[in-house]
Amino acid sequence: MPKRTDIQSILIIGAGPIVIGQACEFDYSGAQACKALREEGFRVILVNSNPATIMTDPAMADATYIEPITWKTVEKIIEKEKPDALLPTMGGQTALNCALDLEKHGVLEKHGVEMIGANADTID
Repeated sequence: MPKRTDIQSILIIGAGPIVIGQACEFDYSGAQACKALREEGFRVILVNSNPATIMTDPAMADATYIEPITWKTVEKIIEKEKPDALLPTMGGQTALNCALDLEKHGVLEKHGVEMIGANADTID
């Protein structure tokens, strides 16, 4: 697949708190996504409510927010960072639910942010 030149920055939503034995795969896949996207030249913005993850290492993203994963919090990050795209598929159900809320409340359309990796119809 050719690299998209219309996207410069991507906001990744993490999985939040990890229960021992559960959801660590989202931390790993999210960290790998951050690395791969940065290697391709994209600016990566990360939001995750769990500071004890590989993803929240300062070297993983260009901007990291350790904040609650709610649509209102993520909207504030979108307003500040102005990403071109949102990638919710690296954060499991928590991230997918947040992405749906952002879509339902018109946040993505309002700020011109494209959901990539999956669309709202697929998630819902």
